[in-house]
Amino acid sequence: MLVLASTSPYRRDLLARLRVPFDVMHPQLDEAPLPGESGPATALRLAEAKARAAAAQYPTALILGSDQVAELDGVRLDKPGGRDRAREQLALASGQEVVFHTAVTLLRVPTGRADSRLVPTRVRFRRLAVRDIDAYLDKEQPYDCAGSAKSEGLGIALLEEISGSDPTALIGLPLIAVASLLRDAGLSVP
Repeated sequence: MLVLASTSPYRRDLLARLRVPFDVMHPQLDEAPLPGESGPATALRLAEAKARAAAAQYPTALILGSDQVAELDGVRLDKPGGRDRAREQLALASGQEVVFHTAVTLLRVPTGRADSRLVPTRVRFRRLAVRDIDAYLDKEQPYDCAGSAKSEGLGIALLEEISGSDPTALIGLPLIAVASLLRDAGLSVP
């Protein structure tokens, strides 16, 4: 049995692309970074913590946990939660490069083995006028996305360049890494 330990509808939709049956479990975790913790370290720690949070409920399963941390020059751009914070984040990102650190962990509950991957994606935002930011926020409301822009939607118009090894990592679940982890665990993934 495969379980996705995530509250993200984006991750659920991405995992469904692999056409492997799975359940979804919503882990309850404090996702705050630890003092002095880097963005990549936070993403890796939380991906594993989410997978382990589901272990008691699914003692024989393979459990996927994932997390993403966006950073601009070491400053985190977390999920904004509302328009004002999203406007601030997009103004900061204007003309800048933001790195999205996406981590995924596959926990093999019976053995306790956890395998993790970190997939960074570099995103260069174009210079954004206030009217561009407001028009975007009026149309998409990306308040549940780190960095306040959905590249899989209208947010792509805010960007100049995306570079990374896995196009799905930016959306929240690096499927190339996930497919590899699942094959290594013995699941049939084409």
